[in-house]
Amino acid sequence: METLNTSAASRAGIARNHASSEIIQVNGRYDVVCVGADGKIKWQDDIKNLVVTVGKNDLLDKYLAGSAYTAAWYMGLVDNTSFSAYAAGDTLASHAGWLEIVTGYNFSGSSTNRATVAWNAASAGSKASTATAFTITGSNTVLGCLLTTTQARNTTSNGGAGILLSAGSFSGGSRAVVNGDTLNVTYTLTV
Repeated sequence: METLNTSAASRAGIARNHASSEIIQVNGRYDVVCVGADGKIKWQDDIKNLVVTVGKNDLLDKYLAGSAYTAAWYMGLVDNTSFSAYAAGDTLASHAGWLEIVTGYNFSGSSTNRATVAWNAASAGSKASTATAFTITGSNTVLGCLLTTTQARNTTSNGGAGILLSAGSFSGGSRAVVNGDTLNVTYTLTV
């Protein structure tokens, strides 16, 4: 007697990831061109900057909860003197690791105001400024740039009211500038 036992089994499964995820990262970049009094480019550098916590919070508050408001932005220069570090917790009023240059440059004839930033339309998840020109009126060593909501430079205590969005140093280290130079700075924020 022959016995034949047969069995068959099959399994099928469908796996699907039903959750979607998108990560938003905020990145800023300054591009700087130094033009000498003779009109020739002396140097170019870039800054991949730190977007500080207070700046990120301001961006979120204005976009997600804001109503009618005007966003005015101003740019300043970071001094090479006494630099130690930038920190995510830096604010315009309190940034222990760095100083702003408060003399030796002007914008549109003002030696007490930061440079007004004008913006191009956003495209492909980025918003870039037009070139902001700093006229250098004395010798100095510039380490980097900053972006804030306050125009008036506090020439005595190096800080002040307002929102600090970002600050950063040149990728190539500090740069010397002299009377007659112009720094043309473009800022781009990408999300």
